[in-house]
Amino acid sequence: MSRKYVVVDLETTGNTHDRGDRIIQFSAVVIENLQIVDQYTTFINPGIPIPPFIEELTGIHDGMVQDAPEFKDVATKINTLLQDAIFVAHNVIFDLRFLRNELEKEGYENIGLDSIDTVEFAKILFPTASSYKLSELAELLQLEHENPHQADSDALVTAELLLILIERTRSLPLITLEKLSDMAYSLKSDLYIIFQSILKEKRKNIENLQEDLEVFRGIALKKKMIPQKIHDERSLSYPISIEDKMDLLSHTKNFKLRTGQMEMMDIVYQSFLNNKIAVIEAGTGTGKTLGYLLPSLYFAITQKQPLIISTYTIQMQDQIFNEIVRLKEMIPFPFQTSTLKGRSNYINMLKFEQSLYDKDLHYDTVITKMQLLVWLVHTETGDMDELNVSSGGKLYKQRVKHDGWFFQKEKDPWLSHDFYMYARNLASCADLVITNHSMLLVDTEKDQNILPDYHYVVIDEAHNLEKAASNCFGKKLEYNGLKFWIGRLGTLDKNHIFNKLEKLLEKKGLSPSLHPFELEQLIIQLEMEIDDLFNMLGKKIVQQYERKSNKTTKQQLRITESMISDRKWLPIIICAERVYDYFRTISKELEQRLMLLKQENKNIADREQAFLAEMNSFFKDWLKIGEKIYQLLLKPSNEYVFWLEGDIRAIPNSIGIYAQPVNPGNELFNRFFNQKKSVVMTSATLTVNHSFDYFLKELGLPKEVVTEKVISSPFDYQKMVKLMIPSDLPEVRGTVNDEYIEAISSHIISLADATDGRMLVLFTSYDMLRKTYQLIKDSNALEDFILLAQGITGGSRTRLTRNFQQFNKSILFGTSSFWEGVDIPGEDLLCLVIVRLPFSPPDEPITAAKYELIKNNGKNPFSEFALPEAVIRFKQGFGRLIRTESDRGVVIVLDRRIETTSYGKNFINSIPNISIERGPLNNILSSIEKWL
Repeated sequence: MSRKYVVVDLETTGNTHDRGDRIIQFSAVVIENLQIVDQYTTFINPGIPIPPFIEELTGIHDGMVQDAPEFKDVATKINTLLQDAIFVAHNVIFDLRFLRNELEKEGYENIGLDSIDTVEFAKILFPTASSYKLSELAELLQLEHENPHQADSDALVTAELLLILIERTRSLPLITLEKLSDMAYSLKSDLYIIFQSILKEKRKNIENLQEDLEVFRGIALKKKMIPQKIHDERSLSYPISIEDKMDLLSHTKNFKLRTGQMEMMDIVYQSFLNNKIAVIEAGTGTGKTLGYLLPSLYFAITQKQPLIISTYTIQMQDQIFNEIVRLKEMIPFPFQTSTLKGRSNYINMLKFEQSLYDKDLHYDTVITKMQLLVWLVHTETGDMDELNVSSGGKLYKQRVKHDGWFFQKEKDPWLSHDFYMYARNLASCADLVITNHSMLLVDTEKDQNILPDYHYVVIDEAHNLEKAASNCFGKKLEYNGLKFWIGRLGTLDKNHIFNKLEKLLEKKGLSPSLHPFELEQLIIQLEMEIDDLFNMLGKKIVQQYERKSNKTTKQQLRITESMISDRKWLPIIICAERVYDYFRTISKELEQRLMLLKQENKNIADREQAFLAEMNSFFKDWLKIGEKIYQLLLKPSNEYVFWLEGDIRAIPNSIGIYAQPVNPGNELFNRFFNQKKSVVMTSATLTVNHSFDYFLKELGLPKEVVTEKVISSPFDYQKMVKLMIPSDLPEVRGTVNDEYIEAISSHIISLADATDGRMLVLFTSYDMLRKTYQLIKDSNALEDFILLAQGITGGSRTRLTRNFQQFNKSILFGTSSFWEGVDIPGEDLLCLVIVRLPFSPPDEPITAAKYELIKNNGKNPFSEFALPEAVIRFKQGFGRLIRTESDRGVVIVLDRRIETTSYGKNFINSIPNISIERGPLNNILSSIEKWL
């Protein structure tokens, strides 16, 4: 490991050297003998102005570089520095290419350097990191990072990161390192140099395996410990009085007495004791997670009943685990918790082991295999959701997912180390089992029974249960998905499942009734029919687009009974029948081949067994696709709403056909509530105008069987929030026109100046978000601000939120998913703008179908569904602003319907009691400045 590394970071005026972008700062950290020995940093005069975005990002402005040397003045020094070194950077392709271009311009040709990319290295060694951005890795590893996006700070942190990655590589077992070294030749940077030299070093010394690891069939993994079910013989009793609860809780850090939390504990406990259904709306700051965990735990242990806790988001799951850590500090008896997910979330070790022998040099597959090898040394769960893999890596994960056993499971050599079985064993010993809504609902399907037998459950984030049920009981068929499955099956000339299956049959001397060439023709024919079918469906989308005056390229088209009975729909049905027939014939042939091989189970090698497990998993998914073709196109149920969705710029690729129950409450009641003794549901947003009626109706629950409770937030909202409604905006009527968007944009610009950014702007439609963002950007009125927009500036919701928090003068434009679950506490968010009241568009397929159903029952769709749904969404949006008791800010509603309509008061009555200011924008701006 005595090589010299030079870790480089550049700040530039932009990403493209060929278009005239130049370096403004260069820094290089020299590492010798795994020690940082030197750092050279210089500003560089680029000879062009630094763009405002780069200035905001890096903090480097024209004044800082005007007296700096030009690149030609430092080129010799930089070239000398790089001699005989391995070039290292975080995203090495960018830095190395940019620097090469600059050096070549100064006459330094053919700079051939071995290079290491710390992004690639970190992906392998930290396979579960949520992000591989330098600032986030620095946070994860607690590295001091004083000036992110300045070359000196970035280069130093990258050098420290490199040393940590090398050290972490050294700590890996020899057997893992041998496999990684073999694969490293397929990577994009020259990481094989590091892997090989550490491997050489390790082979010189006899190594003892760490105590918590074992090697099984050539793979190092963490040992599994099955805990014994704890039987605490002491008589335990639930702490009924406030004093008893205080005795328990006051031992923990940051404990605050919250009477609402104590009240919630009693309601939860009594509901379980009396076999009741309860709904509890617990305002922000109540401490609801502990409010249900503590009574759930006492009930589970005293009644010797496993208790399920279900939530909707991973973020909430993390919060539950943090509270469980606190519970362990305060509870005077031992208890066990576990997490359980669907089988396909877990890795199938036989498939993974055998896939290591494949000579697949596809980059995404190789790096994902390397990530998995490192992960297996650390994971206790085998839950592949822990991994952060590329989209190509997700395809590989499909291959190695667990999906049951083709032969008797006893034939699986990995059975004693099987992660899914381990998770089931842990769950059977646990007092509390944590899961998610979709898993909870999948478990209600026949032949599933993934969760241990249970009768008591807490549903957190319960406002999402109906949505989870719609998705779980719903069905979808997408063109790209179908092409993916046919691609996985393949034809005889491709080394995919079909080809491998035929080779195995031939090897075993087995002859199915249909010749391989005939089956191949069926597969080819099926693919052609699918293309025809989705092209026809695409034409329906295009026709709708042409009819609409409000032209957005993404279209939804509801499939109604009258549409299906029209003769113009007949060619689609005839084509769908052909697709279904081919599907069925191919399914029968695949099943016959699998059965022939199953009878051969005595002389099947491990390699063949792993392939058959993969084939069996594929076959199960293939059968489900056939069912969906039948249910979506040939035998649609009148209890479901059906629609097409697609983008007219990408037909047939973007086309999908979807179905969801119009009223999932019926199914929920029969399959779930009716089967349980007690269910407690909680969330911060369940009531409309202090009533649970809408929520209960959506879930199909009769009011008389439910205990209802609203626990108000302990926060003093009067002192924390002001609601402001500008009066000088056009009224919202029907479609949104350019004049309305101009008015909204100019208000947002003025508000941004008054609040100095730190503003979240919530839209109800992506089209309106895009137009507003574009108008503000083109106006250059907010040149000093960082504008981040969902679906435009790139990145996931989490990444956009993090970027928003990173800059002072930032504005985040969000729609749909930003109305809930986004947590931006403190001064990072001071202003929340709600552009329109969040009514669902009445022509959305599900909304339209619900309207029809309500009308047919003689009721008013607006008051029964549209209004309460919008109020709950509004409450969720409002809840983004105040997350902790020290937060302050303003909420601005740019939709005058909140005060000019009779229903507007429903929105105001459903949020905490706060002061409201109405008036022209100028008055509001001066109020905001005073208030903040």
